[in-house]
Amino acid sequence: MAKATGYSCIRCEATFPPDLIIDSRGCPHCRTDAPANLKIAYRQAAASADGQAAQPAPSLWRYADALPCATGDAVSLGEGLTPLLAAETMGAFLGVPQLLIKDEGTNPTWSHKDRFSTVAVSMARLQGARVVATASSGNAGASLSAYAARAGLQCVVVTFAATAGPMLAQIRKYGATVVPMADKSHRWPFLASGVERFGWFATSPFHAPVVGSHPAGIEGYKTLAYELVEQMHGAVPDWCVLPVCYGDALAGVCEGFKDLLNRGTIGRLPRLVAAEVHGSLTHALARQGDVVDDAPAAFDSLAISIGTTRSTFQALKALRDTAGTAVAVGNAGLVELQQRLAACEGIFAELASVTPLAAIQTLRRKGIIAASDRVVSIVTASGLKDLDRSTAFQPGLQAFQSVGDAWEHLRKDGQKWRALEGAA
Repeated sequence: MAKATGYSCIRCEATFPPDLIIDSRGCPHCRTDAPANLKIAYRQAAASADGQAAQPAPSLWRYADALPCATGDAVSLGEGLTPLLAAETMGAFLGVPQLLIKDEGTNPTWSHKDRFSTVAVSMARLQGARVVATASSGNAGASLSAYAARAGLQCVVVTFAATAGPMLAQIRKYGATVVPMADKSHRWPFLASGVERFGWFATSPFHAPVVGSHPAGIEGYKTLAYELVEQMHGAVPDWCVLPVCYGDALAGVCEGFKDLLNRGTIGRLPRLVAAEVHGSLTHALARQGDVVDDAPAAFDSLAISIGTTRSTFQALKALRDTAGTAVAVGNAGLVELQQRLAACEGIFAELASVTPLAAIQTLRRKGIIAASDRVVSIVTASGLKDLDRSTAFQPGLQAFQSVGDAWEHLRKDGQKWRALEGAA
């Protein structure tokens, strides 16, 4: 079993004891020059990081030897082991016939955040926490609420008015205390006061500039890389594309692939791509230095869960370490891509989860991704999560008065009618 010995800075590599209070400011030595997150430090190399299951658990805890606590201490809902699906029809449309989709929408709360929450809540309970808390626009709050319920802990989710309705309902069903703030900027001061006054175990950022979420939870995202290599029978994709906000999953996936490389399980790293909204990583990659600046917000993104104007050093580092890149994705075509993916592959993805497809399309058009490349797109959440946003522009259903009216309506769409005739 790999043992966590404390924390280390992902930028300057300074080490810190395991009882360090995580205040979401990251490394105290790097705060002035370039704020950087911490990561879990281990006494020995993770024994299961070769992609082989060290534990029989039917969840990502089969990789417990690469995580900071043992299977016996895990708070689990059966997360991980999500399908990796060949998407030939979608790939042909995007110009990358070897497209694979990792569908994280099949996790217990229908998003990749379950990989984070299972580890974060397990560590919180081990440390004696009684309340876990997060500032969330939806997926993180829903996931943390579920795992807190499983662990018997109280959960506080601080959110804001624009949170997608289905996710807010999901959070409440899990029994969390929901604190909606009229002013989005008030979420962090409220969460910080809960940490300071009552010792809440906060899993999300609550100070600016953001460095990322709690390091323990980010460890859970390493398992995405382990699973991908295992599911690809030891092969490595040329590209791995994720929707990115503060880059927690991107950083975790990068660490997972580096674990595999260091153990000799794989011979190279895939190139990571951040599908972002406003372009802060795109701008940072074009410059020298480790500071990620704010980018102007020219529009309100449909992909609300990744709509930040400023990403993090941990995301920038993951892209640099893998010779990756970032692509800014607007609203145009997102709903259409969502519908196409669902209709041709049977995968219904949240709007933010469609941004990698738009990024792939852009990179293919520019010749950066080749037609022969094997590309993995990470669908981070189910389309059920933001139905109120993705269906806002669709007309209501027309109710037919008779069977004859229904058939007449179908005949008016010649292409659809011919397809239905062929099905008979």
